[in-house]
Parts: sequence; structure tokens; C-alpha cells
Amino acid sequence: MGFELRHLRYLLAVAEQGSFTRAAEILHISQPTLSQQIRQMERLMGTQLLDRTGRAVRLTDAGETYVHYARRALQELAAAERAVHDVADLSRGSLRLAVTPTFTAYLIGPLTGQFHVRHPDITLSIREMTQDRIESALLADDLDLGIAFRGAHLPGITTDDLFTEALSLVVGTHHPYADRTDPLPVRELESRPLALLSSDFATRRHIDTYFDQHRTTPRIAMEANSINAVAEMIQRTPLASVLPEAIARDHPHLRAVPLDPPLPERTVTLLCRSGSYQSAAARAFTHLTRQWVASSGYSSSP
Repeated sequence: MGFELRHLRYLLAVAEQGSFTRAAEILHISQPTLSQQIRQMERLMGTQLLDRTGRAVRLTDAGETYVHYARRALQELAAAERAVHDVADLSRGSLRLAVTPTFTAYLIGPLTGQFHVRHPDITLSIREMTQDRIESALLADDLDLGIAFRGAHLPGITTDDLFTEALSLVVGTHHPYADRTDPLPVRELESRPLALLSSDFATRRHIDTYFDQHRTTPRIAMEANSINAVAEMIQRTPLASVLPEAIARDHPHLRAVPLDPPLPERTVTLLCRSGSYQSAAARAFTHLTRQWVASSGYSSSP
């Protein structure tokens, strides 16, 4: 049609930035050149793609339609390039992985550690983000795999269930409950001081719902947006917390105490974009994850 892939990238940059000036800076070309290239696209398409009359540059209806397909085309081309350069023997390659925050405390370290030992030539990019951002990044082809919880997922996301995660009361070894083996009635936590994750964690919302359902109101003595901070606090104080019991499983200074009734379990799942190309590195990580789950004694997902 007379224009090249760079023209698609030019149009997307202007659409995303809402400005020729900012787009030109990002693209490292002059603003007049960028404007000329976009006008050339519009002439060849026979329609106006951008509305330049307002303070910000906006896509026209035709531009919105075109950008939808242009973005998808660039994603598919990027996937095609990765497929061409994919090496089945894993002598090179990369893996882009994201996890929701609680998994950094007990899951991602062992998994990525084993993966690196097995495949040291694969470059790992690991990001921590909320589940909705993981799914959006997968759909935008900014990630290869995500680890999160089963639930309502965006259209275009495929899930592969791994195991069920149990939450329990977690205390330090000096806590009065540390040696308790019988489940602790949840009502015994009424007005007890707890250190909990902050409300921006899905896990905290899960915990709050549980307490509300059982009409129990612990005293929240500390909140933190870091699992490591909560774990450090309960090791050094009389405070208890509610965390994935796996965090305490191999920790020398933490103990898990089951609650009665138990908190509802959640299913941990591996996420990817439906129909996307799965590189040798992604397939190897998926296989390793299943092996690790089986050998670590986690409950299989239903």
C-alpha cells in the first residue's frame, strides 16, 4: 500500500501520546518528519486518521478502527520474530513472567532459581503486578506467562490450574499459639492485634471478607504493602498475621496455625494469551512449574 511498519509505529505513538511533539521525542525523529509521514499515510488510505483541531491530537473514528488492527498486527509480527529466533535447545532466549505479589514470598524464588540452574542461557524478566495488569499485559503481548488466581478473567486469557493455596494464621516461634496443633476458633481472634497486608492486596480483601462472614473483628495493629515486612514484624513481636501457610512451611522462625473454620482456598493458575505462540522457554517453565508443584507437596487444583 506504499507505507512501511514504521508508519504503523508512528501512528500508534501519536495516538498514545496525544501529541506530535511527545511522539516525535519518543521516536527520535523530528516533528515535521513525523507529521509528514502521518499525512502520507492518510493520503494513501484516503481518509483522515487523526483529528488535529483540539488541544490534544485524537484519533478519528476511522483512526480508532485502523489502530485496533495495526496494534494487533504489530503484536503478531513481534510474536513471529520471537518464534523465528526461538531455539528449542534453550541455548538462548528469554522469558517474560509476572506474578501477583504474594507469590514472591514463597513461590517465585524456588521456581526461577531452578529454572536458571537448568537453563542458564535464558534471560528471565520477572515483574510483580496486580492480576488485572498481568492479564492486560498478556493481551498486549508484553508478557509470556503470568501466575495469579483463578477467577473471572479477561476474554482472550487461557488458564492452567496449578494448585490450591491455603491461608492460615501465621505467628513467630515465640508466640503463645506457635505450638498449637488444633485449629484455632476464629472468634478467639476478636480484638487480638494482627499485622496484615494492606488493602491493595487481593489477599487482604479475601481475609477481610472471611472475618466479616464470621463476625470477628481483630485489632489491626499494623498494615504493610510488603509481605516481607509483615513476616519480619511477626517474627519480632507478639503480633500474628494471616498469610499463605506455605510462607511458614520452610521458615525457621514462623509457624502456621489452622483456623476454624478454615479460610476458603484459592486456586493458583498459570495465565497466558489464548492462541499465542509459546516459546521453548515458556514451555520449559510451564513443565518445570508442574514438576515443582508435584514434588513440593502442594494440593492439586480441583
